[in-house]
Amino acid sequence: MSEATKPESERRQFKAIKGTRDILPPDSALWNWFEKTARGVMESYNFGEIRTPIFEETELFARAVGNETEVVSKEMYTFLDPPRDLDVGPFPRQTTLESMGQLSDLLPRDRVSLRPEATASVVRAYIEHGMHTRPGDRKLYYIGPMFRRERPQKGRYRQFYQIGAEVLGTSDAPAIDAELIEMLTVLLERCQIEKYTLLINSIGCSACRPTYVELLRAKLREPEIFSKLGADSQRRVETNPLRVMDSKLPEEQAIIEKLPKISEHLCADCKAHYEKLKKELALREVPFTESPRLVRGLDYYMRTTFEITSPILGAQNALCGGGRYDGLVEMLGGPKGIKGIGFALGEDRFIDAIVEAKKINATRAVDVFIAWMGERAYPTAVRLAHVLRGEKHAVELPPEEVKFRKALERADKMGARYVLIIGDDEIASKQLTVKRLANGVQERISEDAVVDYFRRG
Repeated sequence: MSEATKPESERRQFKAIKGTRDILPPDSALWNWFEKTARGVMESYNFGEIRTPIFEETELFARAVGNETEVVSKEMYTFLDPPRDLDVGPFPRQTTLESMGQLSDLLPRDRVSLRPEATASVVRAYIEHGMHTRPGDRKLYYIGPMFRRERPQKGRYRQFYQIGAEVLGTSDAPAIDAELIEMLTVLLERCQIEKYTLLINSIGCSACRPTYVELLRAKLREPEIFSKLGADSQRRVETNPLRVMDSKLPEEQAIIEKLPKISEHLCADCKAHYEKLKKELALREVPFTESPRLVRGLDYYMRTTFEITSPILGAQNALCGGGRYDGLVEMLGGPKGIKGIGFALGEDRFIDAIVEAKKINATRAVDVFIAWMGERAYPTAVRLAHVLRGEKHAVELPPEEVKFRKALERADKMGARYVLIIGDDEIASKQLTVKRLANGVQERISEDAVVDYFRRG
């Protein structure tokens, strides 16, 4: 028996895959408003939009994000993209990087992954298209979906959406860092999110950070400290001790507070860069809090790191974060001497913050509901709907005739501002009726006056 011929109670109902969701009206109106607002802010700072593919060679993310990170080792959606003339047979349902390693010699460049983040893709595009040959810094922003197979929770999904910006060029002037951060605070203000904290830190450079990392590792190896760490932190002591500072486990916080601070081990150049950053932020009247624990664990990160948190989000309070990554372009095969800094914000979290703030209503109601009655009224209704839509009004035109009272009820449920009534009497007199639903006031206007009437609002 085919699916179509089965009783309705037995038919399979498809649902969104775990960790994904549908964004429906009217919620989608707020998403569109937020993305439009973000674009406006970033373009006012002379950032241009870049759109990259949603999947790339797996090796790009492995090299950029790091094989030791959970993002690469556990969370990426990775699959084989074999040549057409090569039959590699069926793949298991759970195809992981480890299981695919058996084919790595056969297909070294044919593993692809859905992007878990966008910085690596932006840098790849920067290198591939020779953007370093153009004068000045490249200021780029992106908006789009990312994918990570992690445990779904509030504000965190397996398909999630990010907005981010990157500045790539030959300068590492602190003013670049400060302007990027300032841009984020302007976006927060446009979204009327008033309760937030900007955290900043410097994590040094290739000259001073390695010495600090070894000092930190030695301290974490001490038996009385190591024995109190969780399994993840114990593993990170050897692979990447900076990541221990990121731990959110309550039982590790007292230990972390007593660890050496990187701010006390910066070289002279990094200290000067950090002090200038703070002066640049003060010049822009951007308030900040210094956070010695704020780190980025990958080798190419250096100097400036920052994060914005908001108490209105509860325990998972991070809105966005970023940092300077001066070594990434060269690491991915690009020219030497190219510096970079960027940030990424999760749209899901930001939308939650906007909703909690309760100051933005982006839902657009129907401007005009056209209630037409009778065959003679229909052509006029179609024509006026076209004209008003050309004037950027949201217009609802019923495809079939609706009784007058029912039309008013439908318009009211849609939240329409006006009902434009067109019946036999209106056609005969060439005078249309407009009803304001807010107060019930009705007016008669000529068809020629319709555009001016709704322009005045």
